[in-house]
Parts: sequence; C-alpha cells; structure tokens
Amino acid sequence: MDRQEDKLADDVDVAIFYGRGNWPGLRVEKLYAEYLLPVCSPLLLTGDKALKTPADLAQHTLLHDASRRDWQTYTRQLGLSHINVQQGPIFSHSAMVLQAAIHGQGVALANNVMAQSEIEAGRLVCPFNDVLVSKNAFYLVCHDSQAELGKIAAFRQWILAKAASDKKNSAFVMNNNYL
Repeated sequence: MDRQEDKLADDVDVAIFYGRGNWPGLRVEKLYAEYLLPVCSPLLLTGDKALKTPADLAQHTLLHDASRRDWQTYTRQLGLSHINVQQGPIFSHSAMVLQAAIHGQGVALANNVMAQSEIEAGRLVCPFNDVLVSKNAFYLVCHDSQAELGKIAAFRQWILAKAASDKKNSAFVMNNNYL
C-alpha cells in the first residue's frame, strides 16, 4: 500500500519507493515487480526429508520476516492447509531471513529482487516453481517537474536500463531454478 508519508522531499532529486505506484505529483517508473518465492540451501534438496514439492514444506522449518506474513497466503494459494505456517523463527530483517536460509536453517519466502544474487551464486535455490505475485513493486520516483533535467534524466535513463537488464537476467536465473 502506498502511504501518504511516502512523499519526496523538496531537496531530494530521486528515490526508490516500494508500493503500488500511486504517488500523485511525482514521476513514477516501475523498476522491478515483486515476486515472493520459496528459497533454501541446496542441502535441503537431498536426504531423508528432501524438499521436492510444496507439500514437503510440512517437514521443514519456515523462516519468517517480522514485517511480512506471506507463508499463510502462499500455502492457501496452493491448497496446503496441513502446513503449520506459524512454526519457525521470526527475524527482524529480510536479510537475516536469507542468511538463515543460506545456512540451511529452513525455507524462506523471499523477495525476488533481494534473493537474486544469492540464487545466481548458488547459495540459494528455488525448490519448486510456485511463486506468490505481490501487488507491490519497486519504483523510481522524482518530481515530475524535474524529471528531464540533465543529471536527473541521465540517472533515470541509466537506472531504467540497468533494471531492464536485471529483469532479463533474472528471468534466466529463475528459469534455471524452475520458475
């Protein structure tokens, strides 16, 4: 949800906002859509309790971000009512959730943007292809009246091109991880 307090201060040229893209009076350009995908250490894909299907989540620790409670939505979307989404540790920051997943502590439901580099490096894998599509995204915002000014326009062009390149590469990474 976009909040009223998410306004760009007069002395700020550009910013990245997270929400649904509704900030009147600002130039708003989507950088990245948000998807929430299950990720874990490659070690959890083998052994007695190998994570092979979403139903296997019942045998694994679910890692939670204190600011989000998406496991319930995720399991409901898949019709997995037998999974206790309340179990598992709650971390105060999403980076801590990813670190716990990297170290084999359980399965995280991660933001695609934050998890991408860990997936590319092989420290995290996506065990199955069911993702939760978020209504939120990451947006580049600036004052509409300043969007075409020299350095601001150059920065906008650069970051939009970078985001487009990342999206292309991200699709490749996700396809290689069954998404």
